[in-house]
Amino acid sequence: MPQGFFSPARVRAARQAARVTAASLIGFYTALYALDRPVVAVYALFTPIALGVLSPVPGSGRQRARTVLLVLPVAVALTALGTTLAVTTASAVAGMLVIGFSVSFAAAYGPAPAGVVPGLLLFYVLACFPPYAPQTLPERLYGLLAGGVLLIVCERVLLPAPSPPSYRARIAAALDLAAEAAVSVAQGHGDDRERARHLRDEGRALRFSQMPPASRPTGAGRTARGLAHAGSATRRVLDQLARTIEKPAPRPGDDPHCATLLREVAAACAATAGALRGTRAVPGQEMLEEEVAAFVAVRARPSEDRAEASPRLLRHRTDVLTVAASALTVQTAVTVAIGGRRSSPGMPHDQLWYARPSTPRLLALRLTGNLTLRSVLFQNAVRTALGLGAARLVAGTLDLSHGFWVLLAVLTLGRTTAGATWSTVRSAAVGTLLGALAAGALLFGAGGATVVYAVVLVPAMFVAFAVGPIAGPAWAQGLFTLVVSAAFSQLTPATWRLAEVRLLDVLTGCTIGLLCGVLAWPAGARAELRRSAAELLRAVARLVALTIADLVDAPDEVRARGDATEEALRLARHRLRIAEGAYAQYRTEGGRGPGGGGPDWLAALNCGSHAMAGAHWLPRLDHGPAPPDAVRWARESVARLTTALERAATFPPGGVHVRTPPLPTEVISAAPPLVRPSLVDIDGWLRNLAADLATVGGGDADTPSPLVRDDGRDTRRTQGRSRDLR
Repeated sequence: MPQGFFSPARVRAARQAARVTAASLIGFYTALYALDRPVVAVYALFTPIALGVLSPVPGSGRQRARTVLLVLPVAVALTALGTTLAVTTASAVAGMLVIGFSVSFAAAYGPAPAGVVPGLLLFYVLACFPPYAPQTLPERLYGLLAGGVLLIVCERVLLPAPSPPSYRARIAAALDLAAEAAVSVAQGHGDDRERARHLRDEGRALRFSQMPPASRPTGAGRTARGLAHAGSATRRVLDQLARTIEKPAPRPGDDPHCATLLREVAAACAATAGALRGTRAVPGQEMLEEEVAAFVAVRARPSEDRAEASPRLLRHRTDVLTVAASALTVQTAVTVAIGGRRSSPGMPHDQLWYARPSTPRLLALRLTGNLTLRSVLFQNAVRTALGLGAARLVAGTLDLSHGFWVLLAVLTLGRTTAGATWSTVRSAAVGTLLGALAAGALLFGAGGATVVYAVVLVPAMFVAFAVGPIAGPAWAQGLFTLVVSAAFSQLTPATWRLAEVRLLDVLTGCTIGLLCGVLAWPAGARAELRRSAAELLRAVARLVALTIADLVDAPDEVRARGDATEEALRLARHRLRIAEGAYAQYRTEGGRGPGGGGPDWLAALNCGSHAMAGAHWLPRLDHGPAPPDAVRWARESVARLTTALERAATFPPGGVHVRTPPLPTEVISAAPPLVRPSLVDIDGWLRNLAADLATVGGGDADTPSPLVRDDGRDTRRTQGRSRDLR
């Protein structure tokens, strides 16, 4: 037997095929032969197929059953609407355009809604075709509900899918590792490259691309947003600890305040991990908030001790405070996600903006945020609606006898790029041709022997649903042609011409789908990702410039700008969400990840995330006006960085290597004690952003970028560039 024959993907497909086959055929045979209700039989057959095969509903058997139960009322409504609008071709096409867009756009709500979109559209497709028969609506609904209930039962009891790994558990494991690393730094252990590598690896494991769809907290609700925020902040904690642990650490006695804060960070990480596992109560963040506030006060306290005022110690304190701030973000996000907390006095409001709005408001914000031509979700919904509307118009105008097969082909074979659509329809056409030949031979040989079709349908359906999702569109379409031929031959007498009709309908649907793929955003997410990532970097440039200006400019100049920084922060957050959506689709289209050549999109997303984190926290750590020399340094540094950000938005090969002017030691020494920590914080933030830019244009993650050492000399180092965004 070939190696890998029982691969996990094949086993999952076979188990799902068994569940769908059992649910479909129990309802089909019972309605057709025991009750003599062919309309009920059709809907009992197609409901498990729609929600079990056509819709890749993610999750365990319990989660899938729950999703099917929740969408059954929507399926009932779509079936009733399709039955009503089938009165004319015009009304059916209009309904297809509206429903096609609305249902497809619901994918913005998260993985479960996105998974059921194709299946829900199939219910309208089935119902909106001639003959116009509103009197059959009750039977259609009986079949739909019977098929749905049977699928729910099979998902729960027949080889139920195991629970996927939990994102909560993944965050908890990462927090345990962070707690150990924080204690290690507190004890004075530094310059440990191996531990730093392990921390970064654990951070990369938190990327959504490393999790199954059902485990990704991509929904619009408060819980999903909180877990996503906690995961992002946890990755930042790990990356910051990795950078800190790579440097020689001061001895614990040199700065007991750092050691105390790191131990509190470790305790907070451990407590949050326990809460995520359900073994401890949801922790409050008051202890860590108080420790952070005390540490900030110690940093700002005037001191005559030269060691305590040294730039090296100031930078170490900045690193420790950065870790603590990220750990506090993790803890607060978890209290929102699983504890239901709606506010946090110690956190910047914009970081927890999703905590206060109601769930309907959050859902509305997700939709309105994607109502733009720049959103790939919006583009996909428009493309789907146009394709299905055109298919319904063609099928109705030409009076095709099994016209819903045309729409089914458009629904299942359409892709988000013209190239992928052409490849898919070409394979599907070949598979349908071979399947039609096999079906024609079956129909010709069996004639009117219904029992033959009833026997053939069972293995044909199982093989089609077990092999099709793994082997590709050629096998899927060919085997499904045999399935529908065997099924429809039991409903009405059929000849070999049924296979011919199936072939022509599928080819018609392939042609329509290909035209839509060529005319509507043929490049898919690739072009949109470049555009949205460029807009993100430009928004970051403005945000960084305004944040630094607020920190170093005179108070009257800051007041004159009004809410410009807040507006820049909101715009950057919006650009980041759009860019993340484009990147997610880009990867599903087979787009290259880091190291695959071309621009490193993850580095651009990282840059946006790091910029917003700094814009949240730096104003809270400001301790007064900077001296003129420090203001000049800050303005020169931010001018170089913003220029580099604008250039990085063009994604030049090799990235953008920006040299931020070093923060001179004499500037630190001459600054008032209250201001010194803020200057070091600004310096660290700008350097991290410069490190992100070094890989935006593409190149190896291990290729160092030219930055500037603390003593002003050029050196080559990576500054621990992180590629851990989803």
